[in-house]
Amino acid sequence: MPRFFVQPISDDHACVTGQDAHHIARVLRMREGEGLTLCDGMGTDYRCEIETIADGEVGVKVLERTSTESEPSVRVTLYQGLPKSEKMDWIIQKCVEIGVARVVPVAMARSIVRLKPDEGTKKQARWQKIAAEAACQSGRGCIPRVDAPVSLKQVIAQLEDTPAIVFYEGGGKPLAQLVNADMTELSIFIGPEGGFDVGEIEMLQESGVQIATLGKRILRCETAPMVAMAVIMQLTENMN
Repeated sequence: MPRFFVQPISDDHACVTGQDAHHIARVLRMREGEGLTLCDGMGTDYRCEIETIADGEVGVKVLERTSTESEPSVRVTLYQGLPKSEKMDWIIQKCVEIGVARVVPVAMARSIVRLKPDEGTKKQARWQKIAAEAACQSGRGCIPRVDAPVSLKQVIAQLEDTPAIVFYEGGGKPLAQLVNADMTELSIFIGPEGGFDVGEIEMLQESGVQIATLGKRILRCETAPMVAMAVIMQLTENMN
C-alpha cells in the first residue's frame, strides 16, 4: 500500500497536498475508494481511503490509527567518509531501508571529494530527498536525517556519551562483542574509498570509539555501511 509522511492527524479526514498529491494522482493514478497509508513520523500510522482527488489536493478518510512497528529499537547514526561520484546516494538509500536513523557525511583525510559549503548544502537537500523516498518505500515510521558534510574533527568534538564503533580494515573486535539487544543508541564510522588514516583512528580511539571488524575481506566504502547496518539490526533483534 502506498505510504506518505504527513503532519499528525487529529480529525477523521485529512488532505494531502504538494508533491505527494501529484504523485498519488498523476504518477500512481490512484482513484477514489483506493487505500493508502499516511505516517506522522512520530509513531502513528493512519490507514486511509481516498475520498476526493482535485487539482493539487487529495482528500482522505482515516479508517484506522495504529502504532508504527517498523522503527528499530536502536537508533544508529552513520558517520560516512565522503565517497566520490554518486555512491553517497546509494549508501543513504540502502541504509535508510535497513534502519539507520541519521547519516552524517564526513570529510576525511583520504576523501577524494572536497565540497565547498554551498556545494554541501545542495548535496544535503538531494540526500535528504533520497532518504525521504527510501523511508516511504520501506515503510519506515520516520524520515532519517541527513546532515550537511562536516569534518572528522567537528564530529569528534560533538560526540556524546553513546557507544561508538569505527570499522577498520586493520582489524578489531567482532561486532557480536560490541553490540547487543539492550542498546538504544549507537554511532558507527565508515571510511571513504581510501580508508582511514592512522591518525584518524588514533583520534577516534582517544575519544572512546571502539575498533570493530567486518571480517577478513576488505569491503568497498559503499558496501561496508550496508553490511554493518544489517549485522547490527540482527544483533539487536530488529530482523525478527
